[in-house]
Amino acid sequence: MTRVKICGVRRLEDALVASEAGADFIGLVFVPERPRRLAMDEARAIVDGLRASRAPEDDVPQVVGLFADQSLDVVNDTIRDCLLDRVQLCGNESLDYCRQTEAGVIKVLHVPGGEPEASVIDDLAERVSAYREAGHLVTLDRLVAGIPGGTGQRFDWAVAQEMSLRGHPFLLAGGLLPENVAQAVAKVNPWGVDVSSGVETDGRKDPDKIRDFVRSARQPPLVEN
Repeated sequence: MTRVKICGVRRLEDALVASEAGADFIGLVFVPERPRRLAMDEARAIVDGLRASRAPEDDVPQVVGLFADQSLDVVNDTIRDCLLDRVQLCGNESLDYCRQTEAGVIKVLHVPGGEPEASVIDDLAERVSAYREAGHLVTLDRLVAGIPGGTGQRFDWAVAQEMSLRGHPFLLAGGLLPENVAQAVAKVNPWGVDVSSGVETDGRKDPDKIRDFVRSARQPPLVEN
C-alpha cells in the first residue's frame, strides 16, 4: 500500500482530517522564513491533540518535523519538545548530520527540472542508496533554487520511475494533486507520496482535497495499454 504524507499542516483540525483519511505521516514545518512555519507551542498543540484524538490501540500518523540546514541542537531540542517521531531534512545535511539526530530521518534529495543526463540519474541513485543503507527514508522533490520544498513544482517522473526500476524505495513529492496522484503512483510505483500545496485552497489546507488525495493515492494502479 502506498504511504501518504500530508505536509505543511498548521492547524489541529487539518491534522485530524488527515489522520481520519488514513495518512501515514503529518508534516510540521520548522524552517525559518517559510510561510507554513510553526512556533514550538503551536506544533506541540497539534501533536498533543492528534495523539489524544485516538485510542491507544489505534494507529496515529507519525509526526514529522521539517528542517533545512539548521543546527543539530535546534533539531534535537525540537524533537524532544514536540515529541516528533521523525525529522525531514530538506537542505544539504550530510550522512554524519543525519546520524546525530534523535529521531528517524527522511532525507530530501532534490531533482533538477527538465530531462536530466544519465550521469545525473546515476549520481542520484548513488545518493539514494547511501542514505537508504544508513537506515533513512528518502524523498525525491523538485530542485528550486533557494527554496527547500513545498513549491508545488514537479520534476520528470521518468527519473523517479528509473529509481523504482533500480529497486530504490522513496517518497515522491513535487506537483502532486488529488487529480494526478493515482497516475503518479501507477507510473512511478513509489514507496510513498508527499503533498503540501497540492491539498490547499487559497493557501490553507482543504479537507476535501486531503481526503481525495489519500483515496486517490491508494486506488489500484491504472493499467496502461
